Amino acid sequence: MGEPVVAFCTTCKNRTYHLKQTLPKNLEDNPGPNSKFVVLNYGSQDDFEEYVSNFHGKDIASGKLAVYNFPGAMGSFRIAHAKNMAHRLGILEGADVLVNLDADNMTGPGFGDYVSTLFASKHGAPIFLWGNMIKGVLPRGISGRIATSKNAFIKAGGYDEKFETWAPDDKDFNFRLRQLGYTGIEIDTKYLQAVRHNDKIRFKEYPHAKDGAAHYEYSQKDRSGTSVVNFGNVGCGIVFRNMNYDTSLRLSPFPTRIFGIGMHKTATTSLHQAFDILGLNSAHWKSAHWAKAIWREMNNLGYSPTLERNYSLCDLPFPVLFRKLDAAYPGSKFILTTRDEMGWLDTVGKHWDPNFNKFRSGWDNDPFTNRMHKIVYKRQDFNAIDFLNRYRRHNTEVQEYFRDRPNDLLVMPMDEGAGWPELCNFLGLPIPEVPYPRAYSAY
Repeated sequence: MGEPVVAFCTTCKNRTYHLKQTLPKNLEDNPGPNSKFVVLNYGSQDDFEEYVSNFHGKDIASGKLAVYNFPGAMGSFRIAHAKNMAHRLGILEGADVLVNLDADNMTGPGFGDYVSTLFASKHGAPIFLWGNMIKGVLPRGISGRIATSKNAFIKAGGYDEKFETWAPDDKDFNFRLRQLGYTGIEIDTKYLQAVRHNDKIRFKEYPHAKDGAAHYEYSQKDRSGTSVVNFGNVGCGIVFRNMNYDTSLRLSPFPTRIFGIGMHKTATTSLHQAFDILGLNSAHWKSAHWAKAIWREMNNLGYSPTLERNYSLCDLPFPVLFRKLDAAYPGSKFILTTRDEMGWLDTVGKHWDPNFNKFRSGWDNDPFTNRMHKIVYKRQDFNAIDFLNRYRRHNTEVQEYFRDRPNDLLVMPMDEGAGWPELCNFLGLPIPEVPYPRAYSAY
C-alpha cells in the first residue's frame, strides 16, 4: 500500500473573498497525487459558484478539487455540522486522512506530502496532527487545523454538533481524540499560515455569539462521559457535487458502533475478521484484562472508554451487555450470529475440555475468564442442559428486544452460509472481492 491520500476539507459560507486568496495557492503548493481538495459551499450568498466555475474548472475536471453545495444550509453557519459534512465528503472522495482547512488558511508548500508521509511513517499507529496556535507568533485562524485518519473521525463521531456557532469545537475534538487513545503531534509551524482578519469578519455569520462563545474557554471539565458524540447523526444532509443539480447525494447517519452480540463459538472470530476486511477497526476478546475493563466500565459508568477505542466489537462480554450498549451508544448496529444448536453445544463442550482447548488450563490463573463464564451461564463448569438453555434464551431475548427495530439488528445463521451479502447489505457497504472469512477452529 502506498502513502495515504489526504483530503483538505474546507467549508465556506460567504467567505469566498478568503477562498480567492487561499485556494489557488493551496492547489499550487500541493500538486502531488496524494493530495485532494474538498470545498463545501454551506449556503453562501456571495459569488462562490461564479468564482469556482470561472477559475477552477480544470482542477475539478482533473479530480484534484471536488466542490459540493449544501442548499439546506439556512440561517447561521453551523460550524461543526459543516465540518462533519466536509469530512464525510472527503471520505467519499477516497481520502485516508482528513485535514480540516478553514477557508482563510494556507497550507504552505508540500503540506499534503508532509501529512501523508507522517501518517505513513507511523504504520497505522493512532495519531492525529493539530495546529498549536502560539500567541503573538501565529495567526489566530490556524487552531482549527486538525488532521485525522478517517477511522479516527468515524470513531469519535466527528466534531460535536452541539457547537452551532463559533466555539471551541476544535479543542473539544482534540481532547476527545486523545481520550480515544490517539497521540497528538504538533504541525510544523511553517505550514500554519492564514489570512489575518478581525472579529467583525469572524462573527459575521453569528454576531449573537460574539460576546459569549468568543470568550468561552474550553476545558476538560466541559467533556464528561463518553468521548463519542452525535451518535451517528454526523454531517447529515443532501448535497450536490460539482454544480450538478440533476443528481443529489444523501449523507445519512452511520452506525455509532457495530456490535457482534452472538454467543461465543458462533463464528465470532470470522465476523471479527470480516469487520477488519471492511476497514471497521475491529476488536475480539483481546485479553481477560481488556474484557474486565469493558465489563466494569459499562456497569459502573454506563459507557466504556476501553470499548470506544475500537469501532466494531464482538465476542464476550458484548452479548450479555447488549441492552446497556444500546443505551450508551444509540444509533449502533447489532449483529446476532447463530449456529445449529447441537453443533454449537458440541463446540462449546470441547472449548471446556483441556484435551481440545490448549488455553483451558489458563482460565484458572485468570479469574475474570471464569467469572465471565459464571456471569453468562451461572456456573464455571460445562453443563449441556444449562448451556443450551442459556444459548436459546439469549437468542430469543435479543430478537425480542429488537423486534420493532429491524434496521438495527441483523441475524446471521452461519450454518446456512450467511456472509458478505447479508453483512454488507445491512451495513450499506460494498461486498469485498475476497471470500467471507471462515476462521479456523482448533476443534
